[in-house]
Amino acid sequence: MKKSQNKSRDKMIKFLCDYLPLIIFFACYKLAETPNPLITATIYMVITTFIALVISYILTKKIPMVALVSGIVLGIFGGLTVFLNDEIFIKIKPTIINLLFAVILFYGYFTKKPLLSYLLGEQIKMKNAAWLTLSARWALFFIALALLNEIIWRNFSTNFWVQFKVFGMMPISLIFTISQVPFMMKETKKIQ
Repeated sequence: MKKSQNKSRDKMIKFLCDYLPLIIFFACYKLAETPNPLITATIYMVITTFIALVISYILTKKIPMVALVSGIVLGIFGGLTVFLNDEIFIKIKPTIINLLFAVILFYGYFTKKPLLSYLLGEQIKMKNAAWLTLSARWALFFIALALLNEIIWRNFSTNFWVQFKVFGMMPISLIFTISQVPFMMKETKKIQ
C-alpha cells in the first residue's frame, strides 16, 4: 500500500513540476488580453513553478534535481523577461536549460561518472559503460533541442514558438526517450 501511495505521490509531483507550469503558460498566453501575452504567461509560469516546487518539498521533503535546476533557470530568465519587458529571455530559456543539461552529462561522460545513473539508477540497472553511452546520447539530444529552439524563436513568430514549446518539445523528448528503450532493455538484460 505504501509503495503505491509513493508512486502516486511521485506521479503527482512530476505533473506539478513538469506539466502544470507548461499548461498554465499556454493557457495564459492564449487567454491573456494584455499588450504582450507572453509576459503575462511568463509571470504565471514562474509563480506556478515556484508553488509546484514548494508543494513537492512539503510532500517529500526534497525537490527533484532536474525540477530545481529548471526552476532556478526559469526564475532567472522569467524574471528578466518580466522586469525588462523583453521576451527574448523566456525564448532562450529552453536553449540555456538544454545546453546546461548537455554540459552536465558530457562532464559525467568525460570523467567516467555517468550522472544519469544517479537520477535513474534506482529504477534501471545497467553497467557503467551503458550509462556512459546513454549519457552521451542524451547530451547530444539536448544540444539538438537547444539548436532547434534557437532556429525556431529566431525565425518564426512568437505564436509559433509558443506552440513549439508546448506541443513540440515534449513530443520530441518523448519520442527520443522511447527510442532509447531498446538500448536500455538490452543493457538491463546483461545485468540479470
